[in-house]
Formats: sequence, structure tokens, C-alpha cells
Amino acid sequence: MSESALIVGVGPGLSASLARLFAREGMAVALAARDTGKLSGLAGETGAAVHDCDAADIDSVAALFEALDRTMGTPDIVVYNPSARVRGPITDLDPAETRRAIEVTCFGAFLVARESARRMIGRGSGSLFFTGASAGVKGYPRSSVFAMGKFGLRGLCQALARELHPQGIHIGHFVIDGGIRAEHRPERHDTGDDRMLDPDAIAETYLHVHRQHRSSWAWEIELRPWLETF
Repeated sequence: MSESALIVGVGPGLSASLARLFAREGMAVALAARDTGKLSGLAGETGAAVHDCDAADIDSVAALFEALDRTMGTPDIVVYNPSARVRGPITDLDPAETRRAIEVTCFGAFLVARESARRMIGRGSGSLFFTGASAGVKGYPRSSVFAMGKFGLRGLCQALARELHPQGIHIGHFVIDGGIRAEHRPERHDTGDDRMLDPDAIAETYLHVHRQHRSSWAWEIELRPWLETF
């Protein structure tokens, strides 16, 4: 039986690489984003269904999974990619922007995890993956908001792994420690020396973790380019 995948927070980088890889593997793919207009090309390329979703909104996430219940059914793999950055010294940060960023980065992950788990537990299988960052392991100056969101995300994943692994649900938290190559961003173009993380290579790692045997499940993987400092 063919598998299915849901990717939440889709853009032209890692999410697009995941969608292409999953489609090549024969999976039915669903893409969810607040701005679905940007996904027409990727959807046409992968045959993916496209859904409007504000990942930080309770009703919007619930509606997304209800729509999948009527079409795709419970996905075999769900990937949560959204995050939001608000930079600056603590004295200058806007509280409303800070709350919104944490809601996108962390609370939205909880909402997607809740809806996914409610469905996957009944089936006794599924992978639920979250894209983290080095900010979830160490806080950086002028980046307290991103650290709060990513630390919260990592804590959620660690707790879910202990709760859901015994119920057959594979939790994966991927610490992306470095910049991801992005041809649509001039500062992240490929320079030919592999200083940036290759999104296609990251996607391959997600697929490998999804395919791990349950006797040796990893709950967290850290990925960095070969020149990245520890």
C-alpha cells in the first residue's frame, strides 16, 4: 500500500525538497501553508494537494486534518516546518510580535502533533517530524525569541518521543545547525564548496529516519555542513 505525507509550512526550500522526494517515493503528498498561491508550481510538479492553513490557529489546524480525513486519510508521515524569527535586544522586542513568533514556532507544532497523534494512535503507526535549529540547543544574543520557540519545540518533541514511541508513533526532531542553501536567496546561493546544508540531502535524512526499524528509532538527529563549527 502506498504511503502518504503531509508537510505543514511549505516554502521553496527544505519543504519543497521533501515534497519532491516523497512524491518520487510514490507517496501521496499534501502541502499546507498560509500562502498557497506560491505552491502551484510545486503542486503541479509533485501532484500534491494544497491546503490553506495557519499553523498557529487552532481552528485552522483542525480544519486541515478534517479535510485530510475526507481525502487522503491519516498521513503516514507529517512534517512540521514553520518557524518565525524576531531579532533584537530584549529591551526593544515587541511583545505582540514575540507572542506570534512563539505561536508559529512552538504552539503550532503542538496543534499539529495533537491532531496527528489522535489519528495515528488508533492505527498504531506513523512518523511525526519537526524541523528544529541550533537555537533550540543554545541561545544566541539578540535571538531570544527564536530560542524560546525552538527550545519549546525541542522539549515538545522529547516529551512526545517518550509518550508516543511505545504506541507506535515515531517522533523525529531535526536540529539544523547551519544555513540551508537557497537559490531564491542571494546570500544563500550554492558556492560549490558545500558550506551550506543541501536541502535535498536533508530531505534524504528525513526519509531515512522515517524508514528506521522501530528497534533502533532515533528521536533526534543533528545536521550540519562539514565546515560548521560546534
